[in-house]
Amino acid sequence: MGNSTMTKALAAGALSLGLTAGAWADDLATGKMLVDTCAGCHGTNGNSVGPASPSISAMDPVVFVDSMIAFQEGDTYSTIMGRIAKGYTEEEFELMADYLHNQAFEPAQQEFDQAMVDEGAKLHDKYCEKCHIEGGKPVPDEEDYYILAGQWTPYLKYAMDDFREDRRMLPKKMSRKLDSMLEAKGEESLDALYAFYAAYTDFTSEGAGDDDED
Repeated sequence: MGNSTMTKALAAGALSLGLTAGAWADDLATGKMLVDTCAGCHGTNGNSVGPASPSISAMDPVVFVDSMIAFQEGDTYSTIMGRIAKGYTEEEFELMADYLHNQAFEPAQQEFDQAMVDEGAKLHDKYCEKCHIEGGKPVPDEEDYYILAGQWTPYLKYAMDDFREDRRMLPKKMSRKLDSMLEAKGEESLDALYAFYAAYTDFTSEGAGDDDED
């Protein structure tokens, strides 16, 4: 759509304050400025303070851009993100992604049951660790990582509901792992995983894995 609506709005605001075009151009397309517009839901520098919104700090840049384009094009279910994403260009997504990638991730401060954390650690190691390495923590030196550890538990539950109710595409490998875990351990296994991610523990994989090599 050419220049984004957000960019135009910011530029108009700058002109109304008497900023020169040159001075505005120096700051217009910074990743920080664009990310600051997300703070109401995702917190300062992408660290969420509300249980329904994920933290987006330290995200993998490719994952961020792909996710935003999916929202923009309606390929991923959302409540408001689809409308918000249409206000940005892909170049702006890339600027935001680079900025967020360099922000320190701050795990949400929330309560958890230690016994469930211990059980969740075993479940993560068996069913999740091959894709969500290091216990689901941010791994900025890797590629294509998704952050689970330290996210708000309600957000994780909402996201899982979206996957299970076909509102978001459930990858085949994740579907097989999920089905296997639920068959073996029941619905309460999900609560144990949520507790494990809430605890943001110093996790070391025991290499248990499962029989699914794909």
